[in-house]
Amino acid sequence: MSRDDLTDAVGNRHTPAQGPARIVSLVPSLTELLFALDLQDQLVGRTAFCIEPEGRIESVPVVGGTKTSELDKLMALNPTHVLVNVDETPKELADQITAAGPVVVVTHPNTPADNVNLYQLIGGLFQRPKQAAELVADLERELHQSTVWPKRKVLYLIWKRPWMTVSQDTYIASMLSLFGMQTQCHDPARRYPEVAIDTELLANTDLVLFSTEPFPFAAKHRDAFAREFRGHGMPQLKAIDGKMVSWYGSRAIEGLRYLRQFTAQLEK
Repeated sequence: MSRDDLTDAVGNRHTPAQGPARIVSLVPSLTELLFALDLQDQLVGRTAFCIEPEGRIESVPVVGGTKTSELDKLMALNPTHVLVNVDETPKELADQITAAGPVVVVTHPNTPADNVNLYQLIGGLFQRPKQAAELVADLERELHQSTVWPKRKVLYLIWKRPWMTVSQDTYIASMLSLFGMQTQCHDPARRYPEVAIDTELLANTDLVLFSTEPFPFAAKHRDAFAREFRGHGMPQLKAIDGKMVSWYGSRAIEGLRYLRQFTAQLEK
């Protein structure tokens, strides 16, 4: 993507901001990315779920949740730009913001490599090409590691009551696949499907991963799972840091390092 081709995930073409912008981010990982691009002074609003970087984000006003941001609070901040995501921001809310006047920038990375365009889009839009280039270089170094990992069938759990997982066309599944982990229970109609867990599924699964978000799975949940589904052929049960797997933006670089270490530990 060139400086003059700032096209977002839904095909909207943008021009670089002239002078300092007033940015509201409705996506936690994009909020973190703004800090990595040295744009924190232009961030004027965030969601309650935008909690990183800890110790630096707390003074930024909150406009609600990722899916329930309050338009009046948002517009009171006089934003010039609002950052949203296809999965995380309801289209109705994005349309309301657009109608109210700010430039809405739509993102939708589906693979770790998609972060290259994301860095260039946000960096180019807000006059941070040098910082964006540094992030691109760091990401590409991580992506070009040559380790070949054993293939594993993985059930990645994001929710309980009902149990929910991720389909293979999600960012999470793509991150895991780089390390030989193939997600189970793909549903072409739903990116985050409900799943019925039974002995047949577990017998064909090598590893069950309990993510720390959006449901905060803990040791007690893994222990209860083991009791509920105990029997022959129980796969390995592991906790996994959901931010490292599901947050794109600048977190993707650290996430790839985390998954490399995580997968290496499975070999021991």
